[in-house]
Order: sequence, then C-alpha cells, then structure tokens
Amino acid sequence: MSNRPVTLTVAASILAVEGATAVVLGGYVGVETIIGTPADVSSSIIVAAFGVLAGAALLWVARGALKAARWSRAPGVVTQIFALPVAVSLIQSDQVVIGVLLGLAALAGLVALLAPATTRAMIEE
Repeated sequence: MSNRPVTLTVAASILAVEGATAVVLGGYVGVETIIGTPADVSSSIIVAAFGVLAGAALLWVARGALKAARWSRAPGVVTQIFALPVAVSLIQSDQVVIGVLLGLAALAGLVALLAPATTRAMIEE
C-alpha cells in the first residue's frame, strides 16, 4: 500500500482529466481540419497541434504528480491558475456548465496541489 496522500491522487487525477480533454479536443480540431473546410487551415493545424501537445504535457505532469515528483507541482499550479480566467470567460459567453465545471476542477486542483499533505509528499520524494 502506498503512503501517497489523497490530495496528491486528486491533483494527479484532475491534471490527467484536463490533459486528456485537451488531447481529445485537439484531435477533434485536427479531424475537423482534415474533413471540413476551415476558414484558415494553418491556424486550425496550429490549434490542433497545440491542443494535443499541451494535453500530452499535462498528462506527463499528472504522472509526475502521481509519483510525487517535485518538478510537477509548479506546472500543475500554473495550469490551474490559467484555467480560472478561462472558466470565467466560458461562463460569460453562455457556456455556463463547462465554465463552472472547469472552475471547480481548477479550484480543486489548486487546493490539492497546495495542500500540506501534498507538500510533505513532494518534499520527501
């Protein structure tokens, strides 16, 4: 049995869900770029590549957090901080459900990543 605190598992899970979502959405944009008629093909390709790469990076950070790797905390916290204004923007643009879910996930991720138990686990790596 692992001595991993629940907060670390929660943080890693939130990061993994965010990463997987970014990969899926980036892939969706890529497929739509290929089968659809985008207004700007090069921009669509860049958005798709960014989504897939950012999602893969978040999955890597989630894996690091699950292993209590010290390096994973900073990118995890920064991601959650950046997600908060995105959530507000979604809510203001009538995407209330998605915005609220993202905001709650970001807040939970911040709390989990900054929890004392998480700090102890990452220091004792």
